[in-house]
Order: sequence, then C-alpha cells, then structure tokens
Amino acid sequence: MSAVSAPDLSTRRAPAMGGFNGTVLRLELRRLLRNRRTLLFAVIFPVVFFILFGLNKSYASESYGQGNVSAFIMISMALYGAVFATTIGGAMVSIERAAGWSRQLRLTPLSPAAYIGIKMLTSLVLGLSSVVAVYAAGLIAGKPHMPGSIWIATGLTVWVGSLLFAAFGLFLGYLLPTENVMQYMGILLTLLSFAGGLFIPLSQFPHVIQTLAKFTPLYGLNQLVHAPLSVGSGFDWWWLANVAAWLIIFAGGAIWRFRQDTARV
Repeated sequence: MSAVSAPDLSTRRAPAMGGFNGTVLRLELRRLLRNRRTLLFAVIFPVVFFILFGLNKSYASESYGQGNVSAFIMISMALYGAVFATTIGGAMVSIERAAGWSRQLRLTPLSPAAYIGIKMLTSLVLGLSSVVAVYAAGLIAGKPHMPGSIWIATGLTVWVGSLLFAAFGLFLGYLLPTENVMQYMGILLTLLSFAGGLFIPLSQFPHVIQTLAKFTPLYGLNQLVHAPLSVGSGFDWWWLANVAAWLIIFAGGAIWRFRQDTARV
C-alpha cells in the first residue's frame, strides 16, 4: 500500500473578509424569519402601542416641529419596536450556544468579527419589519402628519440606528445563560427606554437625571431619530458620539465573549 501524503497547508489562505459571505447570510435570514413568535412580538407590540398612545384624540393632533404629536409617537414606537426586534435577533445566539453551534463555527474559517457582522445584519431585517409595520399603521390611520421627506428620513434613521441594539442583543446572548437572557433583556430594554427619554420626555425629570441620561445607550439614538421632525431645536454631535461609543462597546463585547465562549475548541 502506498502512503498517503499529508496536505500542504502552507498554501492555504484565510478567506476574504474573514469568511463573510452571502450563503451564510441567507441561511441566517431564513432561520430567523421562520421564528413566527419572534416576528409577532417584533411587529404586533409596537403597532398596538402606537394605536393606544399615538391616536389619542386629546393630544395626537397637537403640532410638534414640522408635524404633530401623533407623528412623534409613531417614530418613538417604531424605534422601540426596531430596538426590541434587533435585540431579540441578536440574543437568539444564546440558543446556538446551548446547542454547541458556536463552537462548531470555530472549526470553520469564519472569523468572530465576520460572524458578529452577519448576526447584526440579520437582526436588521427583523428591525425593518417593525419599522414598516408601525409606519404602515400610521399611514392607514391618517393621524400622523409630517412632510414626506421626513417620513423617509425618520424611518431610515430608526432602521439603521437599531443596528446598535443588534450588537447589544449579541452581547447579552453571549454574556448571560440561555434560560435567563430573554427575561433580563425585557427588563433592560424597558429601563433603557425610560432612561433614554423614549417613553417620557426627559424634560419632566430633575436636571441631574437629564444629565445622567445623556450617557445611556438609547439617548443618542432617540434624539437622532426625532431630529428631522424637531427642526429648530438644533443638532448635538454628542448624539452621534453616544451611538458610536455604545456600538463599539456592544460589538466589541460580543466579539470578546464569542472568543471566550469558543476558546476551548
């Protein structure tokens, strides 16, 4: 019998972009969209909240910026839905951890950064469904009033900005045990929504709380998505700095935990 020579590994090269490719992305999207329960929570809840609070006759028609209060609340509920959806999409990685899928991936050329990037992009699809659902409800109801360009600008800002919480969900999914991640996620998102002024305007709180709120993850994003409607109130570069800083923290934390979680492979 002739001996089988070992393969020459010296000529092998790492894949481009850390292994990021369309096939893996399509598989992740297909798996995510099959979860009907997640889609219901991401779409139904924010629409119901908009109907309850955004169509209230006592204040919905009052003017605000270039629109009215109903438009302001519609944007807020779209943001809440997108943030909730992308966080869920990211946190579902905890299920993969329990099944051992994360460790299997470490046997492939897929880099941690590429894997985190794919997960964040798939979460954005879920976030888009929330934005479309809430804005469609607003169009059908006919109560939110603002120029067409602002409809587009705010919708895109909400959707792209929710990428921040896709990274947040991934960080939680790798940081917390599988059986607890969803419980903690709901509590944390509620607290962050209040702290960022999403549910109650920060002007209603003492000055010290308003100052502390500027350092919370949802503050900058909440201000940015309402900025096109609130023309005249000025623009603060701190909003962008806040979003960028937390995106780096959450994405970096997710990559770090991914490496730690698969270090024994």
